[in-house]
Amino acid sequence: MARERSDSANGRAERRRHGMHVEQMQRSRLLTGAVRAIDEHGYAQVTVSQITRRAGVSRRTFYEIFANREECLTAVVEDVVSTIAAELAELDLEGRTWRERIRAGLTAILAFLDREPVLARVCVVQALQAGPHVLQRREAILARLAAAVDEGRLERQRCEGCTPLTAEGLIGAAFGITYARLQRGTEQPLTELLNELMAMIVLPYLGPAAARREQARALPDVPRGEVGASEPAGAGNPMGDLGMRFTYRTAMVLDGVREHPGASNREVAGYAEVPDPAQISRLLARLERAGLLANTGGGHARGEPNAWTLTPRGEQVARSIRMHTTSKEKAA
Repeated sequence: MARERSDSANGRAERRRHGMHVEQMQRSRLLTGAVRAIDEHGYAQVTVSQITRRAGVSRRTFYEIFANREECLTAVVEDVVSTIAAELAELDLEGRTWRERIRAGLTAILAFLDREPVLARVCVVQALQAGPHVLQRREAILARLAAAVDEGRLERQRCEGCTPLTAEGLIGAAFGITYARLQRGTEQPLTELLNELMAMIVLPYLGPAAARREQARALPDVPRGEVGASEPAGAGNPMGDLGMRFTYRTAMVLDGVREHPGASNREVAGYAEVPDPAQISRLLARLERAGLLANTGGGHARGEPNAWTLTPRGEQVARSIRMHTTSKEKAA
């Protein structure tokens, strides 16, 4: 009897976990559908129907997850902030000087906006047309950035003339310059603004000599092929141009291979919770034909197990699927 109760509890837990994953994937599809719809129509004109059509889900599903389109856009902004914050955390900025912390952080933000141009336009340009909740979140983000810049007042005695308003003005100016560049739609990478923005920021705290040094520094090496080339994370249906249907199971397979490169058919089946060996074989073969997976193992021809890895295109699709689910998984 105890074993039956345990099996029943495990079954309920598994169903809850499955339901949570399904909701996460639906949420991801809605967020990325919103990004594409807002970029195409503008926030002021976009409708829930346009978002759900882009996402390939029903209006009912939209309203089960979000109260309205502003809540949806707020979630997009929150996910972008979480992603950038995670990248900043990996930089381990604590042991660096104030100037190097600001430069490394600014580089990471500009590089992200270059990698995700559609997200950049939506979160920096279109978000200004949104309602009070999105604008309040924007102000909170700018306030956090200003607080980091304001630490420059501790650098030198000559900073006594600077106040918190100095940092607010610098962040506002940097945001305005970035906004104007994105609104114009120029192909010039935002990372090319790094030295000029850094010179502007350090000038009131460290003086003109330090500002000139920032202007003369080498720019970060960002491969030309990556700047502005990627789709927004999970754009609409990530599989849309591949002739495949985007499903929860497909996402689980790609995510499993992403986390465990070199996995065999059996291992991928375990990660994706596919009990049927024939089903997982067919799905892996379709993903291989679509150019998302590569088999680096011997396979049946050599009597060795398959070993699956993501192709560069597969990495892009897996990243776009994962981006909007990561913060939700942590919250759960």
